[in-house]
Order: sequence, then structure tokens, then C-alpha cells
Amino acid sequence: MRAVLLDAENHYRITELDEPSPGPGQVAIRVAYAGVQWGDTMVRDGHFPVPRPFVPGFEAAGHIVAVGDDIDPSRIGEPVAGLTTAGAFAEVVVAPAALTPAIGDVPLRTAAGLGWGAPTAYDLINTASRVRPGESVLVHAAAGSVGTLAAQFARLAGAGRVVGVAGSTARADYAAQFGYDRVLLREEFVAELGDEKFDVILDPVGGSTRHAGLEQLAAHGRLVAYGNLSTYEPVLANTNDLLMQGKSLMTYNGNLLSRTRPEQLADSARRALDLVADGHVRVDITAEYDLTDLAGAVQRLADGSTHGKSILRVA
Repeated sequence: MRAVLLDAENHYRITELDEPSPGPGQVAIRVAYAGVQWGDTMVRDGHFPVPRPFVPGFEAAGHIVAVGDDIDPSRIGEPVAGLTTAGAFAEVVVAPAALTPAIGDVPLRTAAGLGWGAPTAYDLINTASRVRPGESVLVHAAAGSVGTLAAQFARLAGAGRVVGVAGSTARADYAAQFGYDRVLLREEFVAELGDEKFDVILDPVGGSTRHAGLEQLAAHGRLVAYGNLSTYEPVLANTNDLLMQGKSLMTYNGNLLSRTRPEQLADSARRALDLVADGHVRVDITAEYDLTDLAGAVQRLADGSTHGKSILRVA
């Protein structure tokens, strides 16, 4: 099969490999489309150290072609969206059966756009922060795949006001399509908000943005940290101050959840998929690449020149 290898020199190259076979609890997917996500930039840049050469790719959509001995063989032929730990940038990938929901009539191209972003956004709103009707929500990285979905999930949860923060005017204009009441530029969001406080803040940025977010929380507000786009330097918080104001600093780690509570992540993925299938939530795929264009796709994501969701055409 054709697959993309990331080598020790950080070069992506297409090669021929043997097709992988599923083990216990696994299925093999013939990949039609694969999602490009922030984890791909982290692997490339060494923040997720993995042995090289390595077949990257964490999100696949296609048809099941083989199953492990303990998996119902009737699943063969089923169209699915799979969350993987590696290998999706190849013609066949092995994924946990529990994290490979059937997609029904949802197009494979759309299913590839769900990836890890859909259950992450769903959980940030409904499981981690538990947005309640009438509450106000601030979403950083509003134009990304998680941000565009989180705004829609917040509306469905009954949020009274949803404000986004984006890195450029073009990205702010794009994010405004997804239900935000207002989208601010990152360099102006603190000053422009004035005294406005939020019940929920979703923060994948870290650093000074996280410090500012703790100040912008309303009493009993919840800030959910789920990434470090700007810096990996630790952010320290005074728990006594948080206690006095009833504020909460929380974290969400989907990768860890997939290993410790896969059934919980699978349930969120299915719920998000159902909302997309019913037309209540829109996945916006803004860029489609060939396998040979993977390096460019990852770089455009890393430098912030993309918005929405990028996918790779494999089959």
C-alpha cells in the first residue's frame, strides 16, 4: 500500500508498505480521506516524540476491510470515521474498533473532517465546562476546526452569548459564520472586552492568554485548558484566589481519554456525528490535499494560514 513516512530529517516521503492487520479490539480501514490536525504539527516538531520513520495521521474515514478476531465480522464493508494513534496517512490504517463509529449516510469526506476535533469540541462544551442555558462563552482559536464546532455546540447547549477570538481579520470574518455574537482579534480582545466576564472560557493557547482568561472569568466560571498553541511554559494559578471567587481551572486531554476511558470519548464522537448527520452542526472543510501535498498542508496549519478543517485525499 501507499503510505507517507515522516523520517528523521523531518521529510515526508511516499513509500510502499505492507498493509497492517488488525489485532484484538481493532479494525482495518481502507482510507478514503484523512484529517489534518494540530497533532500533526506537534509530531513533526518533536513535541510528541515518536520513533522515526513514522506513518503519521490520526483521523481516517473509509470502509472497514478487516476486523480483529473479537470484532463482529459483519462490520466489514461499513463506512466509518476512525480515531487513530498513527497511520492514517496511508491507504490502510488500523484503529480501535471502539473509536471507529459507523457514519451512516454522512459522506466520507465530511466524516474525515470530524476527526478528533468533533468529540473534543463536544466535550469542552457539554462534559468539561457543562455550559448551561443563558451562560456566556469565550472561545479562543475561534476559526479552527474545534473553535467553529464549539461555537455551534455552545448554541445548542443554550449559551446566551458566544464570543470568539481569532488571530487575523480574515480568520475573524470566517469564524463569524458559526454562531458567534462577536469575534475579536487576539491582540485586542482584552482591551475590547472591558469589564465583560465569562462563565466559560475555552483556551488552547496558553501563556499570557491563560493568565488573562483567569481574570476574565465570572464568579463560578470555568476555564478549560486543552492545548498550548503559543508556548509550553507552565501557567501558575493561585488556588486560594480561585477558591475565593468560585473560579475553576480545568483541563481536557482527548488523547489521554482515548486510552483511559475510550467508551466516553466514543460516546461523545457518536453524539457529535449525530448532530452533523441531522444538520444541526456544520463541519466546514476548507482545504483538500493529495498525499504528495502533506508537508505543505501541515506547514499551512502550523503558520496559521488555514481555517476550518483541512483533509488529505488518500483513495
